Amino acid sequence: MLDPKQLDELARRFTESLPPGMREFQQEVERNIRATMQSAFARMDLITRDEFDAQAKTLARTRTRLQELEKQVAALETTLKTTASSEPATGKAANKPATRRTRGTTGKDPQANND
Repeated sequence: MLDPKQLDELARRFTESLPPGMREFQQEVERNIRATMQSAFARMDLITRDEFDAQAKTLARTRTRLQELEKQVAALETTLKTTASSEPATGKAANKPATRRTRGTTGKDPQANND
């Protein structure tokens, strides 16, 4: 929210711009303008400069941390790929030779018993 001194200054500027015949309503107009501006600024959900600066610092720290974590993930992925490619394959599929049965052009299985 804006500083009350700034709101007072804005309200004063508005009332000074009024024609001389309206000066007698200055206090009432000033109060109404101040209330209207406060209401408008409240609807805008404004923040102070201090709040903005604090959020900017938090964002900068978060970005730095994210970059560090991205580097760690990349290093771990590289290590994992290196480890996986240097180790021999293990398990049932690795020990069993691959066999493939093919069919001839007739659609019959050539290894089937054709008695």
